[in-house]
Amino acid sequence: MKNKIQELGIRLPEVLLPKKETDLTKWAVVACDQYTSQPEYWRNVQNLVGASPSTLHMIFPEVYLEDSDKEERMKKINETMKTYIKDGILSPQKQCFVYVDRKTSHTASRKGLVMAVDLEKYDYSKGSNALIRATEGTVIDRLPPRIRIRENASIELPHIMLLVDDPEKTVIEPLAGMTNSLEKLYDFELMMDGGHVTGYKIEDEQTISGIAEAIGKLADPEVFSRKYGVGSDKSVLLFAVGDGNHSLASAKAYWESLKPSLPDSLLNDHPARFALVEVVNVHDDGLVFEPIHRVVFNINTDHLLESMIEYYKNAGSNARYELLNPSEPFSRAADKFKADPGCHVIPFSSKDKNGVIIVDNPKYNLEVGTLQSFLDDYAGNDSSIKIDYIHGDDVIEELCAKQGNMGFYLSAMDKHDLFKTVILDGVLPRKTFSMGEAEEKRFYLECRKIV
Repeated sequence: MKNKIQELGIRLPEVLLPKKETDLTKWAVVACDQYTSQPEYWRNVQNLVGASPSTLHMIFPEVYLEDSDKEERMKKINETMKTYIKDGILSPQKQCFVYVDRKTSHTASRKGLVMAVDLEKYDYSKGSNALIRATEGTVIDRLPPRIRIRENASIELPHIMLLVDDPEKTVIEPLAGMTNSLEKLYDFELMMDGGHVTGYKIEDEQTISGIAEAIGKLADPEVFSRKYGVGSDKSVLLFAVGDGNHSLASAKAYWESLKPSLPDSLLNDHPARFALVEVVNVHDDGLVFEPIHRVVFNINTDHLLESMIEYYKNAGSNARYELLNPSEPFSRAADKFKADPGCHVIPFSSKDKNGVIIVDNPKYNLEVGTLQSFLDDYAGNDSSIKIDYIHGDDVIEELCAKQGNMGFYLSAMDKHDLFKTVILDGVLPRKTFSMGEAEEKRFYLECRKIV
């Protein structure tokens, strides 16, 4: 069984969990790349946690990346990790998987399986044929701060979520009927409207063997070929990164930098070779793909719109914009212009203008690609212009009501198209989709030693 699991690029991790008397509601905090334009969220988290043991003290919320105390913050993160191990705040479990059942305000249940994956089986580069692949473009400039934290870290704590394409629900879902016979590791309310999460230990050989067999069938080249209607030239995609690609990419980059200094005897089992993740079935009823909107800061609305028209013209596409009545719903307004399948329609909003951008004969297949190509070019010519990626219409409406901000609304991708699109077309434009709303993202909870 061990060899079979290793071939699939997975491992049974030795999970670290906080000691029993720990307040788990204060311990678990949401992914560091959320609420990046809402510093008040993170201030509220800090006020709630205080000095209590918490994953907040071991992560770097990206809202603070531009602050002047980055070096001090990273040093404190690494010191806290060592303290939590030395003082017994983190308690090791035996090697196991963890079955996770998450409830949020939007769904009654989203099921996952925590495991370690082999970074040798993962490749985030464009055109990758690896068993584990990125679904969206990786921004290399976002990796250095994460790599620096990891290279001095004694433990890792993941918000990474990988997806499997398991329409028959053979891997994770059967575990839901076994919970009465499993050891419960945690069961508590998450902070800040995060919902409720319960975790169960999977350590018996029979259950682990069944999981491995089910995953093995998904990875069978003949099954893969029939499922997606592709030839043998297409390599199996078993795990697609749904959330946390930059964290996984940082772990990969650090491992690649570490490998040359290691003796051959340590290469196969060195803890830094692996990364802790939660695996979720893309067909899980509790998993919903939400759009990720864009907000651009420090702009002049008229200049941006005129620049946008000029950009698409130079790219060989005709483009125009139509202003809308402020009270008219964007979804209804956009539908007016979608009769022609050869155009992209992108609603926008600002303090003084609301409307839609219409791009004929776009170069990209998805609206997000059409929009992102312009925004990258526009922001690249002015360092004062910032772009943020926003979950939820209410947040974007609040931000767009402020002078100098402009938001763009995007529609959700069909989650059932994800694997085939990545297999046939490669990675999607970055921030194409979100797995749920911001408060539904994975909360840091389980940890693992990486030294």
